[in-house]
Amino acid sequence: MVRHNFVAVDPDKCVGCRICEFMCSLEKEKCFNPTKSRIRTVRIYPDINASIACRLCEDAPCVIACPRKALEQSAENGTIMVDKDKCNGCGWCIEACDFGALTLDLEKKTVKVCDLCNGSPKCVEWCPEEALELTNKDVLAQKARIDAVKKLFKASLEGKT
Repeated sequence: MVRHNFVAVDPDKCVGCRICEFMCSLEKEKCFNPTKSRIRTVRIYPDINASIACRLCEDAPCVIACPRKALEQSAENGTIMVDKDKCNGCGWCIEACDFGALTLDLEKKTVKVCDLCNGSPKCVEWCPEEALELTNKDVLAQKARIDAVKKLFKASLEGKT
């Protein structure tokens, strides 16, 4: 099974600056307008910030939910492609996404989703805190295991002192 890369955030590093949104909108829409971005920064006051982009789900719920068959997942890199001629902005795909990664372009009445900027996402490149990375589920799972072992080790040391 091929694991596709996607943009992931480390919430411990993200400061909520939204530079990722601005750089995405500049790259894709040629303007500095975060509402036109394909990545979204979520702030849970007071301490948590996280940027959310498409996770390139296997059997992507957004693709399955589209009644007009306007979405298709690339076999090559896993990105979700939108056929703007078929998409009418109904929002079923937006509702189906567990991550809130799809947005509606209100002017064009079509959905927008991260396409990874041809493998070199501008959001990752410009993140001043290096909170964003291009990664995959296997790498994230390994990092989670390492973090869990470190926490267990620290807890065992604290229990012995």
